[in-house]
Amino acid sequence: MTDNATRDIEDLIGMMARLPGLGPRSARRAVLHLIKKRALLMTPLAEAMQQVAATARECLACGNIGTSDICDICSSEKRATGEICVVEDVADLWAMERGASFRGRYHVLGGTLSALDAVGPEELRIPKLLDRVRAEGVTEVILALNATVDGQTTAHYIAEQLEGTGVSVTSLAQGVPIGGELDYLDDGTITAALKARKRF
Repeated sequence: MTDNATRDIEDLIGMMARLPGLGPRSARRAVLHLIKKRALLMTPLAEAMQQVAATARECLACGNIGTSDICDICSSEKRATGEICVVEDVADLWAMERGASFRGRYHVLGGTLSALDAVGPEELRIPKLLDRVRAEGVTEVILALNATVDGQTTAHYIAEQLEGTGVSVTSLAQGVPIGGELDYLDDGTITAALKARKRF
């Protein structure tokens, strides 16, 4: 194998190692597996990644990731229930959708408030959320934020901003442990927490 070929493979391993949950050793094993199954896995994976890189975009309404300017959830009239579920990031939205128990729409904040990291309301999609509540006839905002200090600080801030609007503000209840993150919970736990939501 030439030095250039070896360098290409090492570069690929280095890129894979940057992915969440993959360290250098796991990345090396994954790359070796892909090379061995080049026709079956590597080529289709490369083509799929190229396609997604060209077409993936953020929904202008809620912040979800899809292939059009307005995602399927926001464009579906069946989801216009007057309920907006507020989540920290797209992974949390997808976790909620796996449970298939929420039939309203979502709003992805893109993070949580953090004084340490200088993340304020303007750095998140909180102003956009307040605009949506006014414009879309929202009757309930469900705060499905992670049960962390920053998550709960963000939830309290949003609840304060919605005071006096006549909108019901609720949060997920039982099933979400303190310090827990939605993306790591099973579907049954998320469904139970959603059904037992309470006024915030």
